[in-house]
Amino acid sequence: MRSINKVVIIGNVTRDPQMKTTPNGQAITTFGIATNRDWVTKDGQGHSSAEFHDVVAWSRLAELCHQHLKKGKLVYVEGYLKTRSWEDETGTRKFRTEVVIHDMIMLDRRTDASQSERPSSSKEVEQEQSDATPPYSDLDKF
Repeated sequence: MRSINKVVIIGNVTRDPQMKTTPNGQAITTFGIATNRDWVTKDGQGHSSAEFHDVVAWSRLAELCHQHLKKGKLVYVEGYLKTRSWEDETGTRKFRTEVVIHDMIMLDRRTDASQSERPSSSKEVEQEQSDATPPYSDLDKF
């Protein structure tokens, strides 16, 4: 029987990525992502919870994550779970489960000097959408 180990996360970067290089020259970048979950109980009481995920990227993707991701940015990552184990200096066995990614998409808009990172009102969103729509459409003919 087949098995699957796949992780897809959309969340906010919790710390600036840190890049290191292995002894053979391979780039490795680590950072954190937070995901949030909101729900309402039967009695109407709202709750929320946050999960924190340790993320690892290798090679060229590690370099891209280090260059472009910053704390607070919204990001999509895809990869698999990997659990490492080691003994600390007291001989205690430690474990850490990480998301090793093979794909990353930055979801925050790019910024330039004339625009804020995100529209601050729904009117600005509507204006951006109407600016992106051509003044006519071939669909209008039907």
